[in-house]
Amino acid sequence: MKIILASGSPRRKQLLKQINVDFTVQVSNADEQYDATKEPADIVQMLAMRKAEQVADENDSADVLVIGADTIVVKGQAILEKPETTTDAEEMLLDLSDTTHQVLTGVAIVKSFTAGNKREVLTFFESTDVTFGKLDKFEIREYVASGSPMDKAGAYGIQDDWGALFVKHIKGDFYNVVGLPLHSLYQKLKIFAPELVSISINSSTP
Repeated sequence: MKIILASGSPRRKQLLKQINVDFTVQVSNADEQYDATKEPADIVQMLAMRKAEQVADENDSADVLVIGADTIVVKGQAILEKPETTTDAEEMLLDLSDTTHQVLTGVAIVKSFTAGNKREVLTFFESTDVTFGKLDKFEIREYVASGSPMDKAGAYGIQDDWGALFVKHIKGDFYNVVGLPLHSLYQKLKIFAPELVSISINSSTP
């Protein structure tokens, strides 16, 4: 069975490699519009499912397992998207300064079989609390000027040099903030597709 990651994110690609599965990348062009009145956990799972199903539909001539994911940043009742302008990015980071927000990643796993047009699906989400230290406007401007925040929800990446310095502490899965809840995904795959998951551990006796 072919495994496909339905995401062009280099961060998700690198994380999935750590599960030690052979996979290819196929970027989804699924619609990412959503009803903002819905619960954030429902939104990320719905968007992840759209991505996974769209890629599965494009590979209906083969047995495939497709992994889709979507990440959003939530502060209070507001969902912080990727910034459209540098001003948006600066305002988001200023809003996150010295406060705690949530990062939610939804994951959808779709197993599609050509025989009998059978399809199995599983969705889940992970939420991590992230607390920023107090940021000054110079730090924010310098980070935004680097261009790094512009393709990230909430206008920051915890794996970035500057983004990492902003984060005072987290409660939950670090990798979830990067873009893929690695522990939860591995546990789900062990049950959902055990034949496709393995760990290679090199050990030596002193």
